[in-house]
Amino acid sequence: MTNAAGAKPRILVTFGTRPEAIKMFPVVFALRETGLFDVKVVVTAQHRELLDSVMALASLQPDLDLDLMLPDQSLDGLASRILTRFGEALDTLRPDRVLVHGDTLTTMMASLACYFRRIPVGHVEAGLRSGDIYSPWPEEVNRKVTGVVANLHFAPTDTAAAALRAENVPENSIHITGNTVIDALLFAQQKIAADPSLAPAIAPLRERFKGRRIIAVTAHRRENFGTGMEQIAQGLQALAARDDVALIYPLHPNPNVAGVMRPALAGHANIALINPLDYLDFVAMMAASDIVLTDSGGIQEEAPSLGKPVLVMRDTTERPEGVAAGTARLVGADAAVIFAETTRLLDDPGAYQAMARAHNPYGDGTASARIAAILAASL
Repeated sequence: MTNAAGAKPRILVTFGTRPEAIKMFPVVFALRETGLFDVKVVVTAQHRELLDSVMALASLQPDLDLDLMLPDQSLDGLASRILTRFGEALDTLRPDRVLVHGDTLTTMMASLACYFRRIPVGHVEAGLRSGDIYSPWPEEVNRKVTGVVANLHFAPTDTAAAALRAENVPENSIHITGNTVIDALLFAQQKIAADPSLAPAIAPLRERFKGRRIIAVTAHRRENFGTGMEQIAQGLQALAARDDVALIYPLHPNPNVAGVMRPALAGHANIALINPLDYLDFVAMMAASDIVLTDSGGIQEEAPSLGKPVLVMRDTTERPEGVAAGTARLVGADAAVIFAETTRLLDDPGAYQAMARAHNPYGDGTASARIAAILAASL
């Protein structure tokens, strides 16, 4: 990493969605803590309202906010805006290296903008693969393209590192670090423990559903739009018919989600359809739950750290470590399977404990420090 004589190397960290922000703010903290780098943060804000709450939690001010989200944005329209506007940011800030995260459009298009300028890219959470370019869609291609451009790959697990080796990524560019989401989760738990009032949304729901088994739900994946969402809604309706169960579902604002879920689930006594939660409230919801039902990626990593079984409402996962370890199980977007597998966990204590006590394969909360140390060693 080179820079003008006497100047610290400039590392630009970029992200555009809430999950990326959650997983990247610990990296920004760790890089700044070294004192070795001039760290800049650029957000694309491809998901505006969900991003801002994490930035506030981390007391993180972006050096540049591209504010690219538009209503009903198309993938190609958003991709073109990211490529051109982020490219302009690179020309202004002239970083020595850029760090991207995971598998969003911001990840891929920022990496391409760097490639066009020969700026080296480090990929945090590298090597996740489902093996199907349409599941998850478009994330599988986003991360594969990023993997071609990046010259530093921060793999969260041995499995992710093996996937990179299978694609002939040079061994000396692969670093197994653990997943930074565990760093963020520990940060959030410390915040809540110090001041429970920082996570106020869940306490009234715990009181309302006292004595019932709480199931936390998230469902918003693009590949589940349409029939998948309808199947998930039917599965949730069946579960809510039990008198010993309550569902808490922070509803994603996308009309493809809310337009299905609200008519199907609103007004049910055993279902709390609530607005999207900020990160601390979300952690509090997972902690209060007995089971997590999700089609999200990151929650497959977070919930096991809290000892919560995860049923993944997808047919494939790029996080097979959780399935292999027993912390997660694939149930698809199939109402009958969702109902049957959740019922099994509710009614079979042995099956529940086997998942709840399984070892979390995603790290120990020091991934960000490892990434910073690797970058420092490259100076």
